[in-house]
Amino acid sequence: MLATLKSLAAPLNSAVVQVEEVAADASVAAAPFVERLDAYLVVSGILFVLGVATILTRRNALYVLMGTELILNAANLNFVAFARFGDYGLDGQLMALVVVMLAAAEMAVALAIVLRIFHDFGSIDLTRTDGLRD
Repeated sequence: MLATLKSLAAPLNSAVVQVEEVAADASVAAAPFVERLDAYLVVSGILFVLGVATILTRRNALYVLMGTELILNAANLNFVAFARFGDYGLDGQLMALVVVMLAAAEMAVALAIVLRIFHDFGSIDLTRTDGLRD
């Protein structure tokens, strides 16, 4: 019985040795991953610019709402990045949580407004809402 277990364990031992060799080679070949604050800020800036561009160029109310969500997500990324790289504790994560709750409330109210615009005008094109002035 013991000889059978040893014969079954031999391929596993050789596989473990091969995995350890590959891992050692990979750790030597791979450069260490370095997190940098500026990478987070660049991504956040791109999200912000895309959100502003979406708001300014689209007439559809849903696209405008998506643009505001992009802007809020850019702010969240900034909060979390500065909390990660600064010595602020959990302040950034808490602010990001507040922004997520604000975005959820904003979406609920905005969706109600969009549904009302669709009910009144038959479209969610924001340029048709000029009739509200009269």
